[in-house]
Amino acid sequence: MKIYLGADHQGYAMKTDVFAYLAKHGYEVEDVSSKELDPVDDFPEFAQMAALKVIGDDGKDPRAILICGGGQGMAMAANRFRGIRASVIWDAYEAKMTRNDNDSNILCLPARILENDATEWQDILDTWLKTPFASAIRYKRRNAQIDEL
Repeated sequence: MKIYLGADHQGYAMKTDVFAYLAKHGYEVEDVSSKELDPVDDFPEFAQMAALKVIGDDGKDPRAILICGGGQGMAMAANRFRGIRASVIWDAYEAKMTRNDNDSNILCLPARILENDATEWQDILDTWLKTPFASAIRYKRRNAQIDEL
């Protein structure tokens, strides 16, 4: 599984830690955001890059992780693309549910809440990355309905 990782200035420090954690655990990670801190960057461009990478990736189950101050901005921008199901997640239970029920393919993390709690965000990542989509007919139907909006 390839993971596209992006962050704005508010998520930049956490992105560095997340990248190291994912690489250590054997994931192929591509950073789609600035390589150095830019205090005036704008999150929509990173959400767009990640969403387009996920949509255009022919590999098995490509995903992205986006980090900004509250996670919401990244999720709103990423969800503008058909086929993207971005979710703002703050604990492992929600990480499990958004994968199981919604087949979330972009995880949006709120740096203001999680950057100083490595145990929590690592648990979220592990849960989100390892939880399969349940593939229930009703879940597939709902995802298809979202794409038709």
